[in-house]
Amino acid sequence: MKLLRVFLLAYLLFPLSINLFSQENLRNQLFGNVDDLYNKVKGKNGSMFAPLSFSSAMKYYNEANDYYKRGKKLEDIRESIKNAEAYFARALDVCKLAEVTFSSVIAARTDADSANAQKHAINLWNKAEKQLLNAAEELENGELSDAKEKAKEAEATYRAAELEAIKTNFLAPARELLLKADQMDVKDNAQKTLQNAWRLANQVDALLKQNRYDTDEARQLAQESKIEASHAIYLHQKITQLINDKKTLEDVLLESENKVKSIANALGFAVRLDNGIEGAVAQILRVLKERDANMTANADSLRLANEIIKQKDAEIDNLKQQVDMMAQRLGTLSDAEKKLQDEGKELQRKLLFKHEQEETIRKISLLFEEEEGNVIREGDNIIIRLYGLSFPVGKDIIESQYYPLLSKVQEAIRKFPKCTVMIEGHTDSQGSDQLNQTLSERRAKAVAEYLMANMNVEIPIQHQGYGESRPIASNDTQEGRAKNRRIDVVITPEWIAK
Repeated sequence: MKLLRVFLLAYLLFPLSINLFSQENLRNQLFGNVDDLYNKVKGKNGSMFAPLSFSSAMKYYNEANDYYKRGKKLEDIRESIKNAEAYFARALDVCKLAEVTFSSVIAARTDADSANAQKHAINLWNKAEKQLLNAAEELENGELSDAKEKAKEAEATYRAAELEAIKTNFLAPARELLLKADQMDVKDNAQKTLQNAWRLANQVDALLKQNRYDTDEARQLAQESKIEASHAIYLHQKITQLINDKKTLEDVLLESENKVKSIANALGFAVRLDNGIEGAVAQILRVLKERDANMTANADSLRLANEIIKQKDAEIDNLKQQVDMMAQRLGTLSDAEKKLQDEGKELQRKLLFKHEQEETIRKISLLFEEEEGNVIREGDNIIIRLYGLSFPVGKDIIESQYYPLLSKVQEAIRKFPKCTVMIEGHTDSQGSDQLNQTLSERRAKAVAEYLMANMNVEIPIQHQGYGESRPIASNDTQEGRAKNRRIDVVITPEWIAK
């Protein structure tokens, strides 16, 4: 009975399936060419660069779709499609002309978009979009001279939007704190510090106007402006609290001296403050320098001890070989002797395996030049720290000049069969925390996808962004910031399970 129902249902649905297939086939026959033209024009941004023709084409295209859905005559549908094709073809020709005529304004628009001007300079962006649309209409109407003139205006506006967006990206944290400082009347108690914060912010503005793409110094100054603004707010709040608590200058000085005492106590000695803080600070600095010197001497001693250990290890290996030879000559061994021999062989196997590990790490270290990166051992993991892989400002695009460097990374990964790989993205402390986190994630993902696309082995490659949260150097110097802006390739070999 059930089988009969299945056959009956299939019999009833079969004509419907045929009908749907026929309709889809008819749709493809009617709209195939116009759909292809539509996609090409859309890919050329036809609504922007050929607005008149594109608008007319869409009118007839939508009309044809409407006729088809309502079951109108084929002659009417074909007529609308024919008109749509004609306008799409004209739009495509206009777009090709616009690519040549508007090449510089298109480049300016791309740069402004990359700087996120649609968010950070929305008024200028919208103004530039209208200007470019007007230029495109002039070009489409055959007014080449007017089109070029309006395109120049749009280009200037896009560049202004790009600059404003870059300034916002750099100065947003500092501006937010400066605005907060003004609202709190910080100038009443920390005028000099607040003025210094404004001076640094104005320097950033001037530097970016001179060269918006050379951003290292601007980044540093923007960060310093943010720090000074935060410092001014702190001073204002601290001074206000001291006034409210009716503290005297003596109270303030004694509080500072007590903090210096606590530092000295933590270092294991006492300081005198009868001649002021300066002498105590100088004494603390001398102690720290002496400790640094002792640590350096201890490190040299440790290196010497390691060399001695290596020599002893070599002697032990030689003795073990002699023991094995003697054991073979003696023939039958007691259980205790066999156990000792087995333990010796196991130790020898482990030492050999350890040597093979270190040799593999040494070989991949030789792949990278000093300016490209270095290879370090961290616990069970091997980390390839890529200093030499740089990205355009605010982007996650891997430029072709870095393909050879990533080829070296691929070669290194292949030396660890069945390993797992984690690509870690890191930034310096310039800009907002959220922006740095997002950018580090995008860059780590770009590297991971590139490696997976170009390696012929199936190795799991994951990615993670850490933003500015894991610095390896100070962000107060250009060299330190350059080291913090990095990609770490973390390799976990299969041998850690052994």
